[in-house]
Amino acid sequence: MKGLKKIALATAVAAAPFAAHADLKALDDSAMGNVTGQSGVSIELETEVSIGEFRYTDDGYLSVNDIFIGGGTVERDGSGNVTGVSGLLDDLLIDIDVEADGDAFIDVHSISGAPIDFAVGVGSASLNATDGSGDTTLLASNIGIEGGLAQLNIRVDTATDDLIMNVGFNVTDMDMDVDFLGVNIRDMRVMGTNFLETGGAGVDPADPTTLANAYAFATITVGKGTSAATGGDALEIAIPEFRADIIVGAVEIGGASIGSFQMDNLAVTNTNMKVYGH
Repeated sequence: MKGLKKIALATAVAAAPFAAHADLKALDDSAMGNVTGQSGVSIELETEVSIGEFRYTDDGYLSVNDIFIGGGTVERDGSGNVTGVSGLLDDLLIDIDVEADGDAFIDVHSISGAPIDFAVGVGSASLNATDGSGDTTLLASNIGIEGGLAQLNIRVDTATDDLIMNVGFNVTDMDMDVDFLGVNIRDMRVMGTNFLETGGAGVDPADPTTLANAYAFATITVGKGTSAATGGDALEIAIPEFRADIIVGAVEIGGASIGSFQMDNLAVTNTNMKVYGH
């Protein structure tokens, strides 16, 4: 609801007891719509999610076990195994509007105005045989991702039938063991394109240009496309632009660090992929 219409509605509700003995006239639906403004829905959300196993089956299957989604930090036991997350995914406010041209617009942001902190933990991901051999390959384990969400806008465009997402986020700490390669990733960060140039300077709330100090930004479009190989329908995912600085604190092989690396001003542009069955 718009500001004045909110005030008008609140005043009407507050005055209702005093009008109990007055002559009242009911408003029809059209008139009530004019009073309330019909300007969409807002949802405040806090949650914590855990999944024992996610399984994708083709002939064999991919199994992802012990998935935790929340806020705060990723929790680990004394051996470094992921056991959960420390808090709720909270401080979320979701505004949903259907505009005059039919587009649905969803804006996800925080109630407080600060970025939304998130934490994702995954125990393991493995490939498994179903031919009776019992073969299995542990792809990765003890995956922990912590970061912040600064922006998430989603539009369903009725003119193109596409879902368009604009997202600003960072990963402040990511650790994982890539078991089948014998490689461990430690202290990985995905930050804004000015992060390295500014020496990790923070964000000034009064200066929107400083968001690029800390947050990577991407545009993603999802819709129906046509496969160039088969001529059939496909799920088309396009990334017109993704820009970030990426820092990895340590790469371990055989349990020992071989050093660190960083990528300054990574730009992924004009990227398009089509996904379909075969």
